[in-house]
Amino acid sequence: MKNLLTDISGVRVGHADDAAIASGVTAIIFDAPAVASIDVRGGGPGTREESVLHLEGTVDAIDAITLSGGSALGLDAAGGVQAWLAEQGRGLRIRDAVIPIVPGAICFDLLNGGSKAWGRFPPYRDLGYAAAQAASTDFTLGSVGAGLGATTANFKGGLGSASAQTGSGIAVAALAVVNAVGSVTVGDGPWFWAAPFEANNEFGGRGLPPSFNPEMLKARLKGGPDARAAENTTLVVVVTDAVLTKPQARRLAMIAQTGMARAIYPVHAPLDGDVVFAAATGQKPIDPLFGLTELGMVAANTVARAIARGVHAATALPFLGALPAWSDRFG
Repeated sequence: MKNLLTDISGVRVGHADDAAIASGVTAIIFDAPAVASIDVRGGGPGTREESVLHLEGTVDAIDAITLSGGSALGLDAAGGVQAWLAEQGRGLRIRDAVIPIVPGAICFDLLNGGSKAWGRFPPYRDLGYAAAQAASTDFTLGSVGAGLGATTANFKGGLGSASAQTGSGIAVAALAVVNAVGSVTVGDGPWFWAAPFEANNEFGGRGLPPSFNPEMLKARLKGGPDARAAENTTLVVVVTDAVLTKPQARRLAMIAQTGMARAIYPVHAPLDGDVVFAAATGQKPIDPLFGLTELGMVAANTVARAIARGVHAATALPFLGALPAWSDRFG
């Protein structure tokens, strides 16, 4: 296993980004339609095709998920992924029509120092197409794709991923774009809140501090008292090879969302737009009670690890006043 979302067979990930604007897109492509749902906990989300993923929606399966910077302007990225899928003949078939089903979510990265003077139309549709075209089983972590312009309260944010298996052999993996209003580290030290769940020193092996003091437990918010509701988000995609119904995928997304609370402090604030997509490729049967509960538990741990890996792998943006990367201080 590569400790990536693509450890789930039939899943590919591609990035496209633009260094000048300090923003980008990440496309998660399913080789066959995947059953999916969503859980939203942040107070300022930005989503596309969210209603398709609700339990009352008629469509059960999706073809891709698009994550993008650009705030609401980045929702155009899913149109580029749709265009690429349509060229492959992929999508929901209604008689002679083919409609690729591509939910998406965005994070706010419009004030990170990059030039957003892109003219009449933002570049996200083209970036979405390029990300889908680049999709592969290998992909980079850190300041790439939708994580290029991401930030946290004290360090550069980024894109992370991790994978695991349950005791019964069900695989689950997560991909996270970490643009949180809070902090992924304990205070300003090298310790990640997700340290108890770390595997194989994947984000530095620093563990937790020997003790906690009040300064460590203070709220560190991006922008301080001037923080705004639309400016922050952590976006997560969880994929499993289990056979799940749409309600079970929804439950998986809900349990997996708790992984954010193990990795970000504070989280699910009115200042965030936190979203978890959960998708199942339907390769292995699972017990609907204990099996699904165990899967959710492992998924939550994997989400926490993916978030920490995103910050651990990030590199600082090359602009005056840009936040340092974790590696600049502790790498």
